[in-house]
Amino acid sequence: MRIGTVKAIWRYPVKSMAGELITRGVFGELGLAGDRGWACRDEEAGEIRGAKRLPQLMQCQARYVEEPRAGFIPAAEMSLPSGERVLTSDPSAADRISKFLGRTLTLWPRQPKSRLDHYRRGPQVKIEEEFRFAFGRVEGESQPDLSNVPAPLLQELLEYTSPLGTYFDAFPLTIVTTAMMEELGRRNRTARFEAARFRPNLVIDTGDVTGFAEFDWCGRTARIGTAAIDIVIPSVRCSMTTHATGDLPRDTSVLRTIVRESGQNCGVYCNVAAAGEIAVGDAVELI
Repeated sequence: MRIGTVKAIWRYPVKSMAGELITRGVFGELGLAGDRGWACRDEEAGEIRGAKRLPQLMQCQARYVEEPRAGFIPAAEMSLPSGERVLTSDPSAADRISKFLGRTLTLWPRQPKSRLDHYRRGPQVKIEEEFRFAFGRVEGESQPDLSNVPAPLLQELLEYTSPLGTYFDAFPLTIVTTAMMEELGRRNRTARFEAARFRPNLVIDTGDVTGFAEFDWCGRTARIGTAAIDIVIPSVRCSMTTHATGDLPRDTSVLRTIVRESGQNCGVYCNVAAAGEIAVGDAVELI
């Protein structure tokens, strides 16, 4: 059954920085090749960190200078709000990012999953406080329901900042639909609900379908291009959705709307069931 068409493909070379639009990508076990290939480590906190704690990262943008491939993460060019540009491979890159953020940071390409200390949460982190901060809940709002997150993954995320061997928050692939963006926009007409806020890999145009279309796909597999994608669970959203990025201003009402109207979720988390290529314009079919 055809459910939509690929409208956009987003790749994020550096975790939490704005990404790059591409027209075609290779998808495998680790999602879109090169996605979240680099990350910043906060040496003061002793852990990998993104825009939940360092929101200014979302005002930077990154693009690869050559195409990544399996087992190879190339250098990425980072553009700072000042217009300054620097390669992740430049020996001065970490110092320049640190100066911008006012924190002592180092830059790292994705490391093997055996590097446990690289991925482990900082020694001072209290996980309950960290989750409440990350999810951006306010007084009167409960923590999001994480009961549908696979238990082994949830346990891993209690100890490590991401699934081992990756810089993802949870799953290697995220999808949002035009239907959800439009529906959230109808429920809060003062905010701009655009894909850039939600950092998806795939934006699916659902045509005339309305509402929270992707939630109905959970537990199903989609054929997109030559790849097969397992759509697992709704994507629980955090404070990053409220931060300024590109020409989108900071807007806390975005997260309040998601918490109130869509069960704290926007988009869906996915795994790649069969590797393949996906291009803009490809049909999306449930199989």
